[in-house]
Amino acid sequence: MPTLADLPMGTWTEAALRAMQKRYLLKHEGKVVESPEQMCLRVATAIAEAERRFGKSDEELDRLTGAFAEVMIEGKFLPNSPTLMNAGKGTGLQYSACYVLPVEDSLDKIFESVKNAALIHQSGGGTGFSFSRLRPKDSPVRRSGGIASGPVSFLRVFDGATEAVKQGGTRRGANMGILRVDHPDILEFIDSKLTGGITNFNISVAATDTFMQAVIDDGEYDIINPYSGGPQGKMSAREVFDRIVHAAWQTGDPGMIFLDRINDSPSNPVPSYGPVEATNPCGEQPLYPNEACNLGSINPAALVRRRNGTRELDLTELERVVRLSVRFLDDVIEVNPYPLPEIDEMVRKNRRIGLGVMGWADLLFLLGIPYDSQEALDLAESVMRRINEVGRDESAALAKERGPFPTFPESIYAEGPPLRHSTVTTIAPTGSISIIAGCSSGIEPVFALAYRHTFLEAPVATPVLEQIAREEGFLDDELLKAVMGTGSVHGLAQVPEKWQRVFVTAHEIAPEWHVRMQAAFQKHTDNGVSKTINLPNSATVEDVSQAYLLAYQLGCKGITVFRDGCKGSQVLVAGVQPAAQEAPAGQAVAARPERLRGTTYRKETALGTVFVTINRDENGEPLELFLTSGKTGSDVTAFVEATGRLISLLLRVESAVPRSERAQLIIDQLKGIGGREPHGFGPKRTLSIPDAVAKALEEDLANGQRLPSSEPLPRRHSVRADICPQCGQATLVHEEGCNKCYECGYSNC
Repeated sequence: MPTLADLPMGTWTEAALRAMQKRYLLKHEGKVVESPEQMCLRVATAIAEAERRFGKSDEELDRLTGAFAEVMIEGKFLPNSPTLMNAGKGTGLQYSACYVLPVEDSLDKIFESVKNAALIHQSGGGTGFSFSRLRPKDSPVRRSGGIASGPVSFLRVFDGATEAVKQGGTRRGANMGILRVDHPDILEFIDSKLTGGITNFNISVAATDTFMQAVIDDGEYDIINPYSGGPQGKMSAREVFDRIVHAAWQTGDPGMIFLDRINDSPSNPVPSYGPVEATNPCGEQPLYPNEACNLGSINPAALVRRRNGTRELDLTELERVVRLSVRFLDDVIEVNPYPLPEIDEMVRKNRRIGLGVMGWADLLFLLGIPYDSQEALDLAESVMRRINEVGRDESAALAKERGPFPTFPESIYAEGPPLRHSTVTTIAPTGSISIIAGCSSGIEPVFALAYRHTFLEAPVATPVLEQIAREEGFLDDELLKAVMGTGSVHGLAQVPEKWQRVFVTAHEIAPEWHVRMQAAFQKHTDNGVSKTINLPNSATVEDVSQAYLLAYQLGCKGITVFRDGCKGSQVLVAGVQPAAQEAPAGQAVAARPERLRGTTYRKETALGTVFVTINRDENGEPLELFLTSGKTGSDVTAFVEATGRLISLLLRVESAVPRSERAQLIIDQLKGIGGREPHGFGPKRTLSIPDAVAKALEEDLANGQRLPSSEPLPRRHSVRADICPQCGQATLVHEEGCNKCYECGYSNC
């Protein structure tokens, strides 16, 4: 058995170490007792154990274990998070990230799915559901004599159940809720997240080709009652589509999945088990009911070599890593302790795996190719074609060694050579594993080229930017400070024009290029592609409409948009202060300076963590207060935000009473207000959210938070990020359909 002495030492970033220490490394009595290299060896050993079932000798087993561990340590390949978290720990928790569970039209079956989802969430998986089989709202219920409450009511039931389940102490459950566009309750579903309250679901409309053609033709389409199977009137396709894009513009939901395209593709490999009705939480993995998929991602940026003075992708090494990764994922199926017997059965019948890509933006940087260029699209097609072809060839080789997937004779591949897997490739979210690998997320452009490292109190640039800048001779402290100000090199005189063009960030790229990149990868991907179509805050509803239509026209299987700031609770990223609230016309409110300094306090309450940011004016007087709760979209969030706005307004109104005295009056009014139950002990005890706010204000006044005026403030940057619920820093960004923190590695995917 290989030991650490037989393996290379990894190069881990601070963010990678924090992410692993928090959620991945083995602990004993709360203390980390495992290094990152030991984690990789633990996982490799557990997964390679499957090789014994196929007659591998001890020598061959040791060789494969070492190879599996090595590609992980070197950041060339990593499996999805549940495998890293659970494999080899002896907890009995499963190794897959994505599942789809059926939702049948009966109360018993609905709540059986609620229970099964809880079991999956507990062990680190995410779940997708189609609610399309449920009878519409107000339909008669024969057994009880009552009326049905409809799909959206049960969506809220599933959401509430998810809120109550913590995923194995590592992350909260993620879900996808899907409803067919021809369901009678489709309008209620489209609007379901506009009013808040659904916090653990992404939602997507399942659009048919008939619907999309009617949108293009400005025609009508049939609404079908799933209970009776018959038509229930017609609707204007354009009006429904407009409703979808309006909601997506406001909240980022719903996305769209193109149902017929999925079912007419390799995503539906065994049609007798279909049609596919749902996907996993981020929309890239179509699955049959009770099916799961084992995912992993290759980092091509780690496979770049120099040849004749130029960088190129090492295709020989890419092939080796692809073959090793396919074998690894096949072994995961063998040893995975699936949470339900019906899932174990379905997975073994179809043996879906999903090998994808991370570090794409880093690869383009290294090769000097702008993300928004035809050259980048051509490279995407070429690389993904190679991964898919080699992956399928390795699947055929494993079929000779181990046998094809059991449903192969019923599959779309039945006339060809036997395959071990019904699908081979998926471009999945890589929120946490890309941080561990020290690379950019999935196939996304980078969010920013630099951010302020809170723990080190220093600007941190994207490693590839530092590498290229050093080699090209334009790296210096002034560059880092300048990039820190905006997260971009655009317009910086010291950066050559070529590299300004190459080092583009997500919000500097036109939406159509985001869609085109997704479509380029989709051409050679069996399953789907996780990609967020980033839009600036100024984007219009028409911009969203054009992105959705372009995704359909270019052959994507689904699409998700995210307009900067649409979630409402965001604050500005990279050390920049939150945007000021506008004062009503005629109010005597102090003008807010362009830049302010302040302090954020973390307070624990019975209703969760609350972050209190207090900003001060040039005289050190409290000028405004921002409150953020981790429970975005909930009633608690609305209450918290309203409280912060009112306090800020009171502090900013012009008055003869000094602001510090007004702050003390606020403390006197809020301190001691009791809630449902207190939280904590001693000085950290809080009676309620208002009491916690009072304590933060009191602490701030006592500290006299005057910062030295000599420290330069970074410039404002238009890109926004949420406050991370784990570390409290404003570095939580929306990528690949989910949230990811660049500070501590937190991800909800």
